Amino acid sequence: MNFLNTAFGFFWRDESLAVLVMVLFLAGTLLHFRKDERKSLYNTLVFFAVCLFGQFASSLMYAMEFTRAASLLHEVFYIGIGIAVIRLWGQLIFRIILPLAKLSPLRITEDIIIIIAYIAWGMVRLRYAGLDLGSIVATSAMITAVVAFAMQDTLGNILGGLALQLDNSIEIGDWIEVDGVSGKVVDIRWRSTLVETRNWETVVFPNSQLMKNKFLVLGRRTSMPVQLRRWIWFNVSMNIPPTKVIRVVEESILQTEISNMARNPPPNCVLMEMDNKGFARYALRYWLTNLALDDPTDAAIRWHIMASLQRVGIKLAMEERSIHITKENEQYEEKVHHREIQLRMKTLRRVELFSQMTDEELGQLAENLRYAPFAKGSIITKQGTVAHWLYVIIKGEAEVYLERPNGVRRVIRNLSKGNFFGEMGMMTGAPRAASVVATTDVECYRLDKPMFEEILRERPSIAEEMAHILAVRRAELDSILQDLDQEVPSKALPQQRREILATMKRYFGL
Repeated sequence: MNFLNTAFGFFWRDESLAVLVMVLFLAGTLLHFRKDERKSLYNTLVFFAVCLFGQFASSLMYAMEFTRAASLLHEVFYIGIGIAVIRLWGQLIFRIILPLAKLSPLRITEDIIIIIAYIAWGMVRLRYAGLDLGSIVATSAMITAVVAFAMQDTLGNILGGLALQLDNSIEIGDWIEVDGVSGKVVDIRWRSTLVETRNWETVVFPNSQLMKNKFLVLGRRTSMPVQLRRWIWFNVSMNIPPTKVIRVVEESILQTEISNMARNPPPNCVLMEMDNKGFARYALRYWLTNLALDDPTDAAIRWHIMASLQRVGIKLAMEERSIHITKENEQYEEKVHHREIQLRMKTLRRVELFSQMTDEELGQLAENLRYAPFAKGSIITKQGTVAHWLYVIIKGEAEVYLERPNGVRRVIRNLSKGNFFGEMGMMTGAPRAASVVATTDVECYRLDKPMFEEILRERPSIAEEMAHILAVRRAELDSILQDLDQEVPSKALPQQRREILATMKRYFGL
């Protein structure tokens, strides 16, 4: 019995219960708030348990009267227990308390402070053990000098990491470019900085390399949001006035909501070069808000540029080369053209507005239709604007919405293949009653007023038939507006038909 009492008395000290309760509290708190770091916490608890077992083993040695060895082992394991407690407190402060206070020190800062605490704790315990710290410091100074000389590169990396932290040259989350490699900083360690590229690679840069060489921090500017300017290049024939190209491209881009493109500063188109090969070189400059999605955003903007230029009949210029081709015969070209006209006539026959027209009249319209593509997100027509043409969708989907004075949008209709819109603007000159946006890539045929006017003058009776169709569509829109609590004057269908017919006659001078 004396043996056990002696062993337990040596093992269980006055502070043992407080230390055990404190460790259990810290472990429970960390397990609750930092579930993703359980592995590190378990390792610390295992180390704490090993030290406790080591103290218990030293107490058995003490009971067997190996007092000197028992005291030495007890002190070693006591230092180990202190290290485990310091580690737990460090995790609690740096990973729970400071983030709650909206302070997020870097991991290297946490490591430095905890290591300093380890050293301080070890020296305090050594001092209590009766060791002369002065002789230890003198000896360690010589050892440090030898180690420093042998580990110049490693120390350079460590000091470089500290310097990067102290002057905030880079931070976790920054995008940097070093020697042509760009990526996102995900960790700054003692020896190196880890950078994840867009190609799903992790590049390890020694900290000394970052300190010795120039590197770019992408998208960062004092007191400004993170965004990076990108350039989209394209060529257009020098026969096209630059003012027209710039206006068409800028209007298209500014009216479109494109993901990851900043609205401020606004994108702009500039004429960069006039090449001696016969084309002018333009650039659309915009600001990218998500640096990880550079290529997808560039691709979306290129498609918007190409579609906007195609809608106004501007072709992208290509470098001219001398090549020999075999020209297709005229009969083949005529067949291709005939097939296209038949396809257009088939599309027009599905449009209720043209259902009373003859094949000859439809063929005349089909000859003058203009192909008009729109990229996803493009505003095809804008509420309140005046445009004297209508669109017939041949592929894709679009959405009709009303924009209230407070800026809130209300979707009133979805459009797909075969639907048409903009008829009131072409037939009466009225402003657009609603906006239409492309919800997918959309291909349309566009019919302009002058093309339709020729047919209307040859057969004015078409106006009466179309006025009835327009009146029905107008009544449907008025009904939708009333459901949305819009104030719309209620008119009978015959009255609306007469008013629309009168407006058409005035508009076309019939």
